[in-house]
Amino acid sequence: MRIDVHHHALPKDYVSVLRGKGIEAAGGRDLPAWDVAGTIAMMDAHRIDKAIVSVSAPGANFGDPAEAGRIAREVNEFLAELVKDRPDRFGFFATLTLPDVDTSLAEIAHAFDELSPHGVILLANSLGTYLGDPAFDPVMAELDYREAVVFVHPNELPGPEVPGIPPFAADFLLDTTRAAANLVMHDVPARYPAVRYILSHAGGFLPYASHRIGFIVAAMTGRDPAKVLDTMAGFYYDTALSASPAALPSLLAFAKPGRVLFGSDWPFAPEPFIGYFTSTLDAYPDVDDDTREAINHGNARVLFGTDA
Repeated sequence: MRIDVHHHALPKDYVSVLRGKGIEAAGGRDLPAWDVAGTIAMMDAHRIDKAIVSVSAPGANFGDPAEAGRIAREVNEFLAELVKDRPDRFGFFATLTLPDVDTSLAEIAHAFDELSPHGVILLANSLGTYLGDPAFDPVMAELDYREAVVFVHPNELPGPEVPGIPPFAADFLLDTTRAAANLVMHDVPARYPAVRYILSHAGGFLPYASHRIGFIVAAMTGRDPAKVLDTMAGFYYDTALSASPAALPSLLAFAKPGRVLFGSDWPFAPEPFIGYFTSTLDAYPDVDDDTREAINHGNARVLFGTDA
């Protein structure tokens, strides 16, 4: 049975907020229908024992910190109730309010002291500011104190789209890659070592381009290229929309052992997509049974402990 670390919820009140702002799509993907019964049916069909749910892009902050705080609190209370009702099937990542630091710190305190999340979700860029920016250091310090897991999810790029190519097709992969490179550029993993990062969609382009990015970061910072690559290989990576014969070899060749986790990207990934990538992982000839079992659930149990 699988533990799904890349799994989204769309609470009705949150969807109403988005539509009230004229947002009918996330990353170019129309907001899908979502409910608990349909989610559990999908999980059962694909042998997903537990899902760590989160709210996807565009997140909670639309430019007003007070509004962002209200949205994040409502989302987190909703997801905590979902977990309370079905602790056997769900956990959750708490939503924060970056780029606003003060409301993010307040929500970390509330979530970790009152709601028991599995970690937090942070967008790769929040209103154009990328993870790794020194302005976010107070939040990273608090997450380090909490020994938090941070699920890094892409957002729309802070620039124009290419006409006809929806952001979720390619831009999302670049967004995650940018965030990972920026975290390493500013030495955030070394400065806040208790934080564990999960990079969405197999890290975007990071595994494939890791040595190129690593040597450039090392040259710009004066650090040892091997240490930069070791830091990037130490991120966790999920398989959402990425367990393919093209992506898996690069991911498994680069990531450290124990760092690859199962992800579905439900409900933004429709069920046929989930079926394709899941069946590919299950049948991929270059993954032995022990590695497949670790990806499906073993690595997540180690990362989250007995709560997974």
